[in-house]
Amino acid sequence: MQELASSIEKHGVMQPIVIRPVDDEAHPYEIIAGERRWRAAQIAGLTEIPAIVRDLNDQVAIALALIENIQRQDLNPIDQALALQRFHDEFGLSHQEIADTVGKARTTVSNLLRLLSLADDIKEFMQQGQLDMGHARAILTLKGKEQLEVAKIVIEKGLSVRQTEQLVRDWSEPKQEKEKAPVAPDIEQLTQKLSERFGANVKIDHNQKGKGKLVIHYHSLDELDGILNICLPD
Repeated sequence: MQELASSIEKHGVMQPIVIRPVDDEAHPYEIIAGERRWRAAQIAGLTEIPAIVRDLNDQVAIALALIENIQRQDLNPIDQALALQRFHDEFGLSHQEIADTVGKARTTVSNLLRLLSLADDIKEFMQQGQLDMGHARAILTLKGKEQLEVAKIVIEKGLSVRQTEQLVRDWSEPKQEKEKAPVAPDIEQLTQKLSERFGANVKIDHNQKGKGKLVIHYHSLDELDGILNICLPD
């Protein structure tokens, strides 16, 4: 906030905030988009800033506020996910409709929303910047208390995303599986690409005879619909 305030003190508010009239004599206008700019302008000592007045209903006002919040560069993945979830909760939008509204890929929306299934402690770690999106996506493949145990190890040891992915594989691998040949790098790379493409956990079981199976995990019918749209385009 202080950095933004310093910029405003030097250059002024370059982008007007968006406000709407409300039925409140004490506060006749409500800020829809640009609250951070308004607060930073106050810190910078400005008493007036440019504003665009728009007569908006509640649904549009909430949507505009959410879109601006999501598009902030400094917003962590969990807060992005919470904002996206509001589009579903308040407007009943599907993942694809949310993606179209905020200008993101559907897989990006699905991957962000999956983060909300993490334990509260892990989500707090992400909000504090101790874990990033890559760490979280690896940890998501674990269940229950294992997620938190691994998350704490990742933070304590300062593991990279690649190291976290390996830790998760070692952690979830049954002891009798330890003696099996390691996953071929090309299969591992393909698994990662498919996970990113579908916005879902993907597992490839490939044996030495060249046979195997491809498993795509989904957590909601909406997520399944998005996967099917990719597999079976119109």
